[in-house]
Amino acid sequence: MERICLVLLLLSKVLGVSAQFNGFNCDANFHSRFPAERDISVYCGVQTITLKINFCPVLFSGYTDTDLALNGRHGDAHCRGFINNNTFPTVVLFSISLSTLEACGNSLVVSTAQGPNAYGNLSLVQIGNVSGYIDTPDPPTIISYLPGLLYKFSCSYPLEYLVNNTQLASSAAAISVKESNGTFVSTLSLILYNDSSYVQQLSIPMAGLTLKTRIFAAVRATNLDRRWNVLMDYCYTTPSGNPNDDLRYDLFFGCDRDPQTTVFENGKSQMGRFSFEVFRFVKHKNQKMSTVFLHCVTKLCRSDDCPMLMPICGRRKKRDISEIPPSYSTSGNAMVTAGPIITRSDETPTNNSQLAQLSSTDLRMNSVTGALISGVIILAVMSMCFFVFSLTLLKGKRTPPDALPGARNPAFN
Repeated sequence: MERICLVLLLLSKVLGVSAQFNGFNCDANFHSRFPAERDISVYCGVQTITLKINFCPVLFSGYTDTDLALNGRHGDAHCRGFINNNTFPTVVLFSISLSTLEACGNSLVVSTAQGPNAYGNLSLVQIGNVSGYIDTPDPPTIISYLPGLLYKFSCSYPLEYLVNNTQLASSAAAISVKESNGTFVSTLSLILYNDSSYVQQLSIPMAGLTLKTRIFAAVRATNLDRRWNVLMDYCYTTPSGNPNDDLRYDLFFGCDRDPQTTVFENGKSQMGRFSFEVFRFVKHKNQKMSTVFLHCVTKLCRSDDCPMLMPICGRRKKRDISEIPPSYSTSGNAMVTAGPIITRSDETPTNNSQLAQLSSTDLRMNSVTGALISGVIILAVMSMCFFVFSLTLLKGKRTPPDALPGARNPAFN
């Protein structure tokens, strides 16, 4: 009798599982279990975080898709997921917008720590961590025969992109924990412009740009939540498109700056702006044109934290070119690149700084020339006066007596 009851119990369980999976893409042989770590997938995007939960173990545990909600917000329809039955197995999808992630109780924590910068020195590095959980409601009773399901997740956004892929496993059968990493580097772009209005992008002629032409550059962030600002940490140039090229020329790094480079805006908005004058690499001396590639290492910082990450100038030691590491790839920073900037050296420079130099040279030449011309004119005037005076004296000596003035003498009548 006991054996018959056991067989009937097993058959009822199998029939119950089959009925439970009816209508969904689940397999009773694989999904008749409680949730595990592999049942949640986390995708850390630029604008949204997407969570996928294997729905079959949820059904096996005695719950439906409406029982799953973010951070215990079961009464809010916006905090629930939706069924996708077009996959195997069937999944429940959750989409979390980074701009409104706190709406369903998710948290954003930005931590600051010291890490190596491009030159091996310690620098402040920020990491943004978005975390939360998905759970099932507790019954309004003292006990329950259903297991409470809990899915924990987090997305780590290193704001200098020092990414570590780590996963935390849990031994509890009904608890699944998943950590994942995201990146904002796809939102960053380095664009060159013609002038300080930053409206018209730079168009490089086929013959290249004249040396010392001033161009304007901007690092922009697009499709990014407004809580983040762009902080340009280090911008430099190389003769090739490889940012790890051993030959490079710095435009600015911290407080060190090339004399011809001007930084207009940094760390105050989602755009960093600067300008520099075009030059050539000496290694291209046997070529008619020189190529210059521009690279910028960029951080993202919260608007309130950006002033803390800006360098304190006036006490930084001047860097030596020998301090540059052989490879930049190990620094873990986000890199944006523009170029090539093609320059030519066979024409007369026409930019403002050269015009100023030419004007000062012309001014010195005009001063000397003017003095010489004035001397010649004065000498010519004096010579003319002397010539006229000489003619006057000569004419006076040849005048006849009867033409001389004076009283007439009656004796000569």
